[in-house]
Amino acid sequence: MEIWINPACSKCRSALSLLDAEGAEYTVRRYLEDVPGEDEIRAVLERLGLEPWDITRTREAVATELGIKEWARDAGTRDRWIAALASHPGLIQRPIITADDGTAVVGRTEEAVRDALSR
Repeated sequence: MEIWINPACSKCRSALSLLDAEGAEYTVRRYLEDVPGEDEIRAVLERLGLEPWDITRTREAVATELGIKEWARDAGTRDRWIAALASHPGLIQRPIITADDGTAVVGRTEEAVRDALSR
């Protein structure tokens, strides 16, 4: 499994602690440094079963600058959202855990991290 983290994020640190406590094998990806491209974001969205606006941090300063809260949330604007996430990875909700079974979760809660561990 792989976990996308921002080391400054308390939810990310909590998820890592739980993974370590459970003896999970995982790879850490600091996605602000190792930025996912648009195709990779699409693949993770597919694994999550979510749309890009579902994993966008709309309260970030850059989101305000881009006016993201006003963007339509439909198939016609999906690529625009994905491009914004690839260009501004700080907008991506974290941590994202890709499970070995091909699924993924946004691991913001202990329950979500445990769900990823059970896959």
